[in-house]
Amino acid sequence: MKFIKPQEPRLVLEPPVSDDWLHEIKYDGFRVQLILDWAGARTFTKNGHDWSKRFWPVVNAAEKLPANSFIIDGEMIAPEPDGRPNFHQMHSRMTWNAELLAFVAFDILHKDGQDLRGLPAIERKAVLWDLVKPADGIIQYSQHVEGGGAEFLAAVDEMNLEGMVSKRRGSPYRSGESDAWVKTKCWDVDDLDLIGVKRQSGKQTEGLFARDGKYVGKAVIATTRAIKERLWQRIERDRTAQPAGIPTAAADGGVEWVKPGIKARVRHLRGEPKLRHASVQDFQVQD
Repeated sequence: MKFIKPQEPRLVLEPPVSDDWLHEIKYDGFRVQLILDWAGARTFTKNGHDWSKRFWPVVNAAEKLPANSFIIDGEMIAPEPDGRPNFHQMHSRMTWNAELLAFVAFDILHKDGQDLRGLPAIERKAVLWDLVKPADGIIQYSQHVEGGGAEFLAAVDEMNLEGMVSKRRGSPYRSGESDAWVKTKCWDVDDLDLIGVKRQSGKQTEGLFARDGKYVGKAVIATTRAIKERLWQRIERDRTAQPAGIPTAAADGGVEWVKPGIKARVRHLRGEPKLRHASVQDFQVQD
């Protein structure tokens, strides 16, 4: 059995609402493919790197499942006592406490010589459940609901999770990005430090932001005219040199750098390393 390039969901800003979709939690961890054949079990990253030694407890558990061979798609997570994934614990547990990791299985591609990728998603999940049940150990099962995408996202947001993945219930498994799988992320609102403004004719004005002195990305400045005018006055008064640590690509295009003292409330997608789909809700400009 060989590694198969995984199917990837496309990012959307609103979840699908028809009953033709299955909805699952988007687990915050590392995408992993779990393979078993005559040579034993192995784990691979989404780019095909063999990480079996790092995930040895899951490898051992996979060899006890009731099948001669399989390829399972899932997410390796560092679960908290309540089951929620904690991405910040991933590296520590991989190094020191791999037995505290868990593999959440959400799809199956092959089983005992049969290629399952052409089956509908709902049927593949039934095969997967039959293989991993009761799924209450180190290998777990990604539960799903059918329909009710908006309500599912609201529940995920209330639990402070990253987001959700929706899959067409009748879709086959196809490697690469596909409209049959979409991901919807929850939103966070943070107070960040404005460090610069990029104004270009015919384009939306963007602010560059930092948290605790570290650059975190750009956000569209979508505030009232009165707030913007007050902000421009402050920038005209307190221009400064480019601070250290700003990526070259972010600084291109004539950024006006500003001295510390301007806070902004920024809305952005949860769980991203840099600001994404971000917009400024308000400013706190200290005169």
